[in-house]
Amino acid sequence: MELLTIYGLVPYAIYMEHAYIHEQQTVHLVIYHIIWCPKRRRKILVGPVPDRLKQIIGEVVDENGWQIIELAIQPDHVHLFMRSNLYTRPSDIARLIKGRSSHDLRKAFPHLQRMPCLWTRSAFYSTAGNVSSEIMQKSIEKQSTE
Repeated sequence: MELLTIYGLVPYAIYMEHAYIHEQQTVHLVIYHIIWCPKRRRKILVGPVPDRLKQIIGEVVDENGWQIIELAIQPDHVHLFMRSNLYTRPSDIARLIKGRSSHDLRKAFPHLQRMPCLWTRSAFYSTAGNVSSEIMQKSIEKQSTE
């Protein structure tokens, strides 16, 4: 087990149970940590809104064959720690989730319709996995001496 602390957040434990995916020509384990905020960091993710947002994120994740490892919704931002595939860009993940959730949340909660847009255009992206930077460096050094 590798313990990963991301920028002062609660440490995430990445277990070996996150097995590598073996496809025809590739083997991969793609894990992202994505954070995004409502426009002007307004504290609008309160009351029943976070529950509906969790459902929407779950639907988008299922439709695309991704896997949620951890999801934390704060009043003014969302943390998504998830497993993806090689074929999806991290920016597409946030775009798909933010697009669907903006539409569905505004439809379900009229007070959100007053905002010109629900989410900011920006997001934070980070990668994580089972291999530490020390192991990668040793592997590269070993290959360059052979």
